[in-house]
Amino acid sequence: MAWNKSLAQKLLFTFSPENAHSLAIAALKMGLIKDLPAINDPRLRVKLWDLDFPNPLGMAAGFDKNAEVPDALLRLGFGAAEVGTLTPLAQPGNPKPRMFRLAKDEAVINRLGFNNEGHAPALHRLEQRKGNGGIVGVNVGANKDSEDRSADYVKGIETFASLASYFTINISSPNTPGLRDLQAREALDDLLGRCMDKRNEVTASAGRSVPVLLKIAPDVTEFGLDDICAVAIARGVDGMIVSNTTLDRYDSLKDVAQKSETGGLSGKPLFEKATIALAKTRQRVGPDMPLVGVGGVHDGISAIEKIRAGANLVQFYSSLVYGGPGMVRQMLVQMADYLSKVEATSLEDIRGQTTADWAAKELTME
Repeated sequence: MAWNKSLAQKLLFTFSPENAHSLAIAALKMGLIKDLPAINDPRLRVKLWDLDFPNPLGMAAGFDKNAEVPDALLRLGFGAAEVGTLTPLAQPGNPKPRMFRLAKDEAVINRLGFNNEGHAPALHRLEQRKGNGGIVGVNVGANKDSEDRSADYVKGIETFASLASYFTINISSPNTPGLRDLQAREALDDLLGRCMDKRNEVTASAGRSVPVLLKIAPDVTEFGLDDICAVAIARGVDGMIVSNTTLDRYDSLKDVAQKSETGGLSGKPLFEKATIALAKTRQRVGPDMPLVGVGGVHDGISAIEKIRAGANLVQFYSSLVYGGPGMVRQMLVQMADYLSKVEATSLEDIRGQTTADWAAKELTME
């Protein structure tokens, strides 16, 4: 029976989105969600930095905020799992309710506000899984009331340097007041300079340099994107994640009752805007900087299109709410079928095929 008609989804949807999310985390921790047969297709493998991704699909940050279930996520078929966003100190986030399903649109609005338990509990959990293998990224952020937000990011890199497969510098959540101001040129230059210096310092004796990725918002102007990409290149960032949620509210949204809620919109409606931002980023950073395409990925074909638009890897989260845990494997099958159809020997054969087409579209701000 398809997930969207299943008893499991109907049951979860009787709970508030945030309570349903907590139940999903609990089910993964207890092993109640069955592991699925792996899809080991060599054409889907991606090698970036010193990491071998078994496939390009990653769980985006926001699902496993406290690093509770990275291994369970990897067993669902993800090529990587990203935990966080983690801030130095625990914080409750914004008042509830703060998550809203737009079921007719296969979308979610959230204004969570970096709710998490802080560095210490996540550090303990990641230390406990050391040696398990698998690619687990750590997404770091700043506490809402921090007097020096850049220092919070530096602290995250210092804390998790020995455990993170890669880092994500998250300056693009719309739910922490003023956070997106860090995307402005001077502020971003200072932040990335301090983060890259700390990364180089703490990993100098570790035998490997942990990659640092910058996660940006789709709600940027062309000029803003020029600045962001120029600073990222100048500071030697190892890659970029494009993009976070949007503040836009599209006229096409069907769930009128929920669309007026404040917060970041994610899910299927974000696909076009996020993919335009991805392609424009690719044009600005050139062919070699690794990019992760996020926003609106909902099946294998949409994941393929992110890669054709210029991504090396793909992440998603919101679509899992509607597709269920089996969708990861289904997406990989769809992606492999596509590669067979076009007679591609690897994802690299198709990467960038539609970059120019997507980048030619206007990056609108509603």
